[in-house]
Order: sequence, then C-alpha cells, then structure tokens
Amino acid sequence: MPRSVWLRCNRLGVAVVAGPLGCFVVWRRMAYFSESLAHTSLLGMALGFLLGINLTAGIITACVALALLLATLQGRGRLATDTLLGIMAHAALSVGLVVMSLMEGLRVDLLGYLFGDILSITRSDLYWVYGGGAAALGVLAWMWRPLLALTVQEELARAEGVPAPAVRLGFMLIIALVVAITMKIIGILLITSLLIIPAATARRFARTPEQMAVLASGIGALAVVGGLFASLRWDTPTGPSIVVAATILFVLAFTSGGFPSRSGG
Repeated sequence: MPRSVWLRCNRLGVAVVAGPLGCFVVWRRMAYFSESLAHTSLLGMALGFLLGINLTAGIITACVALALLLATLQGRGRLATDTLLGIMAHAALSVGLVVMSLMEGLRVDLLGYLFGDILSITRSDLYWVYGGGAAALGVLAWMWRPLLALTVQEELARAEGVPAPAVRLGFMLIIALVVAITMKIIGILLITSLLIIPAATARRFARTPEQMAVLASGIGALAVVGGLFASLRWDTPTGPSIVVAATILFVLAFTSGGFPSRSGG
C-alpha cells in the first residue's frame, strides 16, 4: 500500500476516538468549546515555533491552558460561557497569527494546518495520535457514569455525590487533548466537524447512550472511508472530503425512516 494511503487510514483512529467524545459534546451542547480549542491550536503551534519545542506539545499546552482558564472563569460566574469562549477563541487565534507573522524567516503552510496535511505527518505524530487517543478513551470510560449522570440531571448527580467541577474539568481536558493531537491529521477547521457530525447522525438511531457512542465511531469511520475514496478517485482535498461524506450520512439519516433517539441530550 502506498505510504500516502497508509497515512490516510490513520484517520480511522481519529474517528473511533472522536465518536464517544462527540456524543457528550452534542449532549452537553459544547460544540463552541471544541471550536474554540481548534482556534487555540494555532496559538499553540505559534508557541511551538517560537520556543523551539515539539509542535504537538505546544498545541496540547495551549489547549489545556484554555480548558483550565475556562473552568476558572466559569466558577466566578461573571460572564456567560459562550461569551467567554468567544473572547478566548478569537484572542488565541489572533495572537497566534500575530506571533507567527513576527517570526522572520518562518514559512508555514497554514492551509496544511487548517485542513490537515497527510504528507507532513511523522512517526512521532502517529504515536501522539494513538497513544493520546487510547489514553483519552480510557479516561472517558472511567468517568463515563458520573459524566453521563451530570449530563442527564446535574442537580441529582450532585446530590448523589458526583464531584461536578472535577468531572467537567476532566472532560474538557480530554477534549483538549484529542483536538490537539488530531489537528495535524484532520486540520484546525475540520476536527470539530468529526466530533459533532457523526454523533449527531448516530443520535437519530441510538436507543441508549452507549449505543450512540458505538454508532458515532462507526459512522465516523464510514465517513473517513468515503472521504478517502472520493479524495483518491477525484483528487479532492482529503479532510474536506471526509467532512462532506459525514454530512451526506447525516442528511441521509435524517431524511430516512429511522426511529427517534432515546439516548438523551
């Protein structure tokens, strides 16, 4: 199998990880948070170039810092969450672009980072994706029940002793990690799509939260395969082709005779 095709297949791993996480993003209405993390990735990339460190490490640092800052500001309750996210996302994006513009001699393929660049992926990037993805899924499985309880009925979950702030922060940190490690493969502008669209499609057919998580991973993987086929067949950009394939599956799901979801959210 050609190297480029083999690297494209690694996007299946991203789809499997994004499926269960995307379910909670949809249930908890956190789409704007994941979008904000994607924008913050550009700041992390700029810091990586500026400090001469691994770009993935810089992106993870920036995304984790955003999650911690959001959790801190949410606790003070002075501004609505969407307002905070809007301020931080656009500030991080703008600061990242300004920092990169001030670094003389730096030549960066922004389109590659915005939409993903298969040919620039290294073995180290793959280690980050599979190692970080496995860790994220493991932590999500460990905190599944308390997070689901908070999602369904937060007041009741608190009464039963669920540490709501810690669980919320833990989930935000997981999303931050996944967005950071998959940005180079999927692209800044497209990673949120792979989190949201398959989960929203699976919601049409799932009867339980667990079923929805499994279906979301499967639908995401199917979208990756369809997007890869279109990219190879018609020489279209791989990342956007995957999102188009996911969108087609979403439209087909909601125009078909599937049964309503009972998975909540």
